[in-house]
Amino acid sequence: MPTHQEVLDEFRAAGALLEGHFILSSGLHSARYLQCARVLMDPKRAERLCAALAESVRQRIASPIDLVASPAMGGVIVGYEMGRQLGVPAIFFERVDGRLALRRGFTIAAGARVLMVEDIVTTGLSSRECIAGIAAEGGRTVGAACLIDRSGGKADLGVPLVALTELDIPAYAADALPPELAATPAVKPGSRGLK
Repeated sequence: MPTHQEVLDEFRAAGALLEGHFILSSGLHSARYLQCARVLMDPKRAERLCAALAESVRQRIASPIDLVASPAMGGVIVGYEMGRQLGVPAIFFERVDGRLALRRGFTIAAGARVLMVEDIVTTGLSSRECIAGIAAEGGRTVGAACLIDRSGGKADLGVPLVALTELDIPAYAADALPPELAATPAVKPGSRGLK
């Protein structure tokens, strides 16, 4: 298993651990941003990280897994690679009219044991939405996995969460920014619009 430092080194080597003033998809502000797409754009790096994550899932989630499901956009690549590593199909939910839904002919068999996979978990909102979508489709989420748990272990998904590593990066409401962050222009690097 890679160490905490080795995981962060992978992000740094990919130019994916950014410093500045960022607006997260949750609307919160942060001085650090993890651009997971840059880590996953290298197939060998994605394979290496997801192989380690899949091994951790095998060790920590006792239930068999029938399917991997992820929220788009950030979960698509990591979800696919986790499905490949675990030897099960991988599907993704897309945002339709403000909520996550299955499209493209994707279905979940009644009672299927599903692993919900994300790239980064910050507040857990997208993860919980995806888990609710899995239940609505008749599946049973047996666990969740992500490359980095940015909540520092605080996000409650209602199922066990397996992460390669945890970071506790402070995030702030727009009206509660520390002075040094307020003095820096904000950018919105993610794929999802503000709520």
